[in-house]
Amino acid sequence: MICTEDLTFEIGKFRLNAVSIEMLRNEYFVLLGPPGSGKSIFLECLCGLRKVASGRILFDGADITYDEPRKRNIGYVPQDYALFPHLTVQQNIAFGLRAVGNSSKLAAFRANETAEMLGIGHLLERSVLGLSGGEKQRTALARALVMEPRVLLLDEPVSALDEATRQSICSMLRRVQKDLKLTVMHVSHNLEEAFSVADRAAILNNGRVEQTGSLDELLRKCRNEFVARFMRCENIFTGAVAESLPDSDACTVRISKINLAVPGRREGTVQFIIRPEDVLIEVADGNNGGENRFEVSISRWRDFGSHVRVELKGSLDLVAHVSHAVFRKIMAAQTAKLAAILPRENIHVLE
Repeated sequence: MICTEDLTFEIGKFRLNAVSIEMLRNEYFVLLGPPGSGKSIFLECLCGLRKVASGRILFDGADITYDEPRKRNIGYVPQDYALFPHLTVQQNIAFGLRAVGNSSKLAAFRANETAEMLGIGHLLERSVLGLSGGEKQRTALARALVMEPRVLLLDEPVSALDEATRQSICSMLRRVQKDLKLTVMHVSHNLEEAFSVADRAAILNNGRVEQTGSLDELLRKCRNEFVARFMRCENIFTGAVAESLPDSDACTVRISKINLAVPGRREGTVQFIIRPEDVLIEVADGNNGGENRFEVSISRWRDFGSHVRVELKGSLDLVAHVSHAVFRKIMAAQTAKLAAILPRENIHVLE
């Protein structure tokens, strides 16, 4: 297990502020956040390229905060891969092994073995200058893995790749992590990328950890508005508690012109979310009753392939993500009125 305790680092006006993150052994952990949030700086602190101002870095309980980078046995793949342009693929992969005193024969053997595992054995004699983005990425990864690190740090490993290559590399990274039983921290700002590899994730914002948990927790149990918006929830509302519901652990919240049933007994002003994929749309049947049900109309829609994004106007303006089958049913009844339903169990109140 590797963890940080109140890790603080300052450079210019930027500050990593008391960052505490725990990665479990053999876990694939993704560090998310917008550009400029401090993700790359955090990785550089972990592997010893930057000296922290305060706090600790622990590996299996041992303090490695001030150990030299070479003594940490942490593999690091920077965003630009940092390959040596004057060396071949094999020489790049074997570079670290030769630097610590291994014979050229042993270094070449292990470099070849690692290259084969990553599917680049046929490139060993090539110059890195002519490689594709995906091939460069695999070469940089092989150079880190050949040293048999305890922890592997990946800084935006697929950000420069096209969509198809990105998916292929993410699948390869997850496979290698499982096969080698590696502990991995992967920096990204891309949610699709995170979902394809992560066991757990943390969201960093302006040098602070906003929330840590599974991707499902970050999606549906957001701690605050920043996390909700970063996880692409557009339905964020604030209202005043009207009353508690009898015989129920819930209350009604007045927002706009309607009352909505919200989980939990609360007082005062509350902020809550409902994810777009949890908003239900149906053809109104003349019955305006039902909990959290009200009339809406479609103001705009767009097909995203996996779903249709629908903007709804009504007593409460909403965004819904619906399947193509549901959307076809809705559009087939264009002259009919529509109703939106917000299931109480899918509403999450922010702290």
